[in-house]
Amino acid sequence: MYLLGMSSLFLASDGVAIGLGVALGIVAIFAAVVTFLYIRHTRKTAKAEKELGDATERAKKMVADAQAECKALKKEAILEAKEQELKLRNDFERESKEKKAELAKQEQRLTQREDNLDKREDSLTKKSDALEQQKKDLSNREQEIKKTQDKINHQHELMIQELEKVAQLTKDEAKTLLANEILDETRHDVALQVRNIEQTAKEEATNEAKKIITLAIQRCAADHTAETTVSTVSLPSDDMKARIIGREGRNIRALESATGIEFIIDDTPEVVILSGFDPIRREVARLSLEKLIADGRIHPARIEETVEKVKKELDNEIKQAGESAMFEVGIFGLHPELIKLIGKLKYRTSYGQNVYQHSIEVALLAGLMAQELGLDVNFAKRAGLLHDIGKAVDHEQEGTHIRLGADLAKKYKENANIVNAIEAHHGDVEPKTVEAVLVAAADAISGARPGARRETGTNYVKRLEKLEEIASSFNGVEKSYAIQAGREVRVMVKPEQIDDAQALFLAKDIAKKIEAELEYPGQIKVNVIREFRSVEYAK
Repeated sequence: MYLLGMSSLFLASDGVAIGLGVALGIVAIFAAVVTFLYIRHTRKTAKAEKELGDATERAKKMVADAQAECKALKKEAILEAKEQELKLRNDFERESKEKKAELAKQEQRLTQREDNLDKREDSLTKKSDALEQQKKDLSNREQEIKKTQDKINHQHELMIQELEKVAQLTKDEAKTLLANEILDETRHDVALQVRNIEQTAKEEATNEAKKIITLAIQRCAADHTAETTVSTVSLPSDDMKARIIGREGRNIRALESATGIEFIIDDTPEVVILSGFDPIRREVARLSLEKLIADGRIHPARIEETVEKVKKELDNEIKQAGESAMFEVGIFGLHPELIKLIGKLKYRTSYGQNVYQHSIEVALLAGLMAQELGLDVNFAKRAGLLHDIGKAVDHEQEGTHIRLGADLAKKYKENANIVNAIEAHHGDVEPKTVEAVLVAAADAISGARPGARRETGTNYVKRLEKLEEIASSFNGVEKSYAIQAGREVRVMVKPEQIDDAQALFLAKDIAKKIEAELEYPGQIKVNVIREFRSVEYAK
């Protein structure tokens, strides 16, 4: 137990010794650290103090350098300021001298001006006095002139009164009479000059136009057929009529139904009359009937077959006719539909004139006249051939042949000038080209020449009566006569109411009214005749 107690005591004392050693070690270490830190701080402080001293020295040196530099700059600035001041002072003195010299000159000029103004004032004063004197003189003269004028006016009034007494006319009446006489004389002279100028121009233009037209007509010739609404078919015998009529009229009904044409079978020997307004249908009916008669087999089925066959053959003929017209005129490049329409004109007539031949003739005439005048021949021919193309469809569509023709030309891409020529050939619109005027002239020539057209007796009489009525509607007209088939109207005037000058204007007025109110082919000559007879008997 003792040993155990001693061991425990010894172990306890060793633990205290160890704790004290550790504590002392720690204290020694802390002291060493503190000593190290102190020494380090002391060194840094000394170094910092040294660096601070160096910096202070450098700063002092920089301040001294800056002060020295500032003094130098200040001196330089003072010197520059003094130099600038001296320069400005010199400039100011120079400018002051110049301004003083200029002011002296201006003062001298002002002085001279004042002297001149004084002189002018003296001169104006003298002139004003002279003007005042002239005013007085003029006033006196004016009064004298006024007195003289009053005397003259008084004498003039006396003379006028004396003249009025002698002439037995007032002043206004004399003026009116004199003015009327001068107006009549002037109008008469003007009318004579106008008549002479017109006469000369008409003679020259007429001669040249006649030459061109005559040459064109001589070089152009075309046949014409008479207009009709019926066709006839000759029969080999009267027995054929019964076969054409058929049992209970079935054959003739089939013919009329297939062709659209009326078949007239009467007592006329060996003839069947075909009546209809469509010339192409009438031609189809004629050819079909001739083929049926030649074949001998006449029944509804055969009739329909023959009519269809003839229609196809006629379509080919129409196309060939259009191509023939195109080749005859000498133009190419027409639309195929236009060629067919031209061929249809072969079966269309107007006032007894075949439109197909008429179109060819117009094309040739227009081309010949264009050639004489040095114009576009192909354009004139093309417009002439197409000018009546609307007549090929006017029985199928509503509208005038001019409007229909223009629409067709536009539809098939014809030139705008061609369209204008079609529209202008009857004067519906203004022609835009000379060739369009030639087409209208050629159309008038072809339609107006003797034998080209015919019209019914009723229309002919009405046109002559209307022509005479228009001519007789003017004051001073005694009688009027339409002669030469309505191509001339002779107007007899009262010589005591219409003088030679007025007769000229009367002819113009009648012609204008005829153009406005009457439709006619070609032209109408207005011939005003004034005859004055003086009769006396010797006893």
